[in-house]
Amino acid sequence: MIRLTCALAALCLAAPAAAQDLAFDPAPLTACLAAAEDGPAMRACVGRAADACLAANGYATVVESACRSREADLWDDRLNTAYRAARDRAEAFDRDSGLPAGAPTRAGTLRDMQRAWIAFRDTTCAYEAAGWGGGTGAGPARAGCHLRLTAEQAIYLETGGDGA
Repeated sequence: MIRLTCALAALCLAAPAAAQDLAFDPAPLTACLAAAEDGPAMRACVGRAADACLAANGYATVVESACRSREADLWDDRLNTAYRAARDRAEAFDRDSGLPAGAPTRAGTLRDMQRAWIAFRDTTCAYEAAGWGGGTGAGPARAGCHLRLTAEQAIYLETGGDGA
């Protein structure tokens, strides 16, 4: 029994290290996005790199969490770029629009929207992970949710805020 426990412990300790050495390639996502012409086509690309990563590395929960997190990082980079571009456009609009004093600004509402979205994303993903009761599925659930919602927000901002 002690040998079995030690063997299981060794496997558990090795799994996170193996997840760090994943064969992860962003090419399935970047190729899909390069061909996408609008928001719906971009949405069809979400998960492409993570799915290819899973196919290459196996479907263990630690691997699933790592693959989905790696793609979420790609979408987070896109989101940050899209947010900066949207902020620049909003600031230009605010400067050029002749808004009356006290009127809501595009830049201010964009900032408030993004802050509220971050809280929404984090609590939504915590809710999805909680459905696993602290079990091993919680990590992949949280990572998949983070990937999905981050991609959706990036697409929303990249397509001008109308999501089309």
